[in-house]
Amino acid sequence: MRSQLIAAAASLAMAGAASIAAAQGVDPRPANNPEQKPAFAGQTDAPEAKSNVAFDVVTVAEGLQNPWSLAFLPDGKMLVTERPGRLRVVSADGKLSPAVTGLPAVFARGQGGLLDVVLDPAFAKSNLIYWSFSEPQADGTNNTAVARGKFVDDAVAPRVDDVQVIYHQRPSLNSPLHFGSRLVFGRDGTLFITQGERSIIPGRMQAQKLDSGLGKIVRINPDGSIPKDNPFVGKEGVLPEIWSYGHRNVQAAALHPATGELWESEYGARGGDEINVARKAKDYGWPTITYGIEYAGGPVGAGLTQQAGMEQPLYYWDPIIGPSGMIFYTGNLFPAWKGNLFIGGHGSLDLVRLVIDGEKVVGEERLLKDLQPKPERIRDVRQGPDGAIYMVTDSATGRLIKLVPRK
Repeated sequence: MRSQLIAAAASLAMAGAASIAAAQGVDPRPANNPEQKPAFAGQTDAPEAKSNVAFDVVTVAEGLQNPWSLAFLPDGKMLVTERPGRLRVVSADGKLSPAVTGLPAVFARGQGGLLDVVLDPAFAKSNLIYWSFSEPQADGTNNTAVARGKFVDDAVAPRVDDVQVIYHQRPSLNSPLHFGSRLVFGRDGTLFITQGERSIIPGRMQAQKLDSGLGKIVRINPDGSIPKDNPFVGKEGVLPEIWSYGHRNVQAAALHPATGELWESEYGARGGDEINVARKAKDYGWPTITYGIEYAGGPVGAGLTQQAGMEQPLYYWDPIIGPSGMIFYTGNLFPAWKGNLFIGGHGSLDLVRLVIDGEKVVGEERLLKDLQPKPERIRDVRQGPDGAIYMVTDSATGRLIKLVPRK
């Protein structure tokens, strides 16, 4: 009887230890600021949720220089941006085209360059593509910008015609950092542009000022005009393109497949990466509130994590993942992953899978930690027409890869 009691006690202790481990989440690294506490249960460190899905990693194309984004053409080809300023056409068998000509010059320093690319929702008729980039100015400053043009898929000399720059972030600053730049078309055909606050203090302090485009998500029409139902249209001293504000650097965004709302994930500093639902006219707090500290150590501002009138993130990470690229998976290749949120871990060198219940993260899994031939920074995540999950890896020898079910 005594041995049975000892065994039962040991079993309970092991279960308790497992429960504690699960409660600590999937990242064993210590928090940058362990004194900061979440505003509600489940806001960080979701328990590990292993899906035990077997998959293979297939290299689609290689030899890309710091690829940033990809988009799928109707004929099975893909467009891939390279941050130094090249747009490439990638064939289904992985061959790279010459650089697409006709794009405006980019500021290709630091985090700047040629960034996101998306197809017009009516691409089959319009042949329009849209891309974001860091735009150089004559005075030495630079800013996030968005252009569009008609894509001509010439096998020898692909190009874009009738190029128009439809959006310029204002003001321009002298900084090579925090351009944001994800492009997401809403269900109503308007275009969301995510941005950063350029990292430097003069930009950071404008993230909550409504006469500035820094640290904002903006919403425009495809021709660059302003939707009449934007929240600040007609308000004196406020930029009419602003949708939401108080953002730090948003490099991951996707529409929720059921609600159609824009979800975004943005970089914190040391700690404080966030997931938010970007709702009109809402203030997301940066730099007044954040779950992180300065890169050099010490609090950001007054070290606040909450303040009245400012939105709490649905979820945050400390330490960071460096979120870049995001999808809600809706395909049929991986039934167990349907409805899950996938985010590229540009900082954590993995692919982050989140189990979502409504607007709550209830489980987290880290994939591709053992990516071969070496761990790589994931810059973008997309769902292909075939239901595979495609990614680009950010390095001077970057790859376009995809996840497919293991046979």
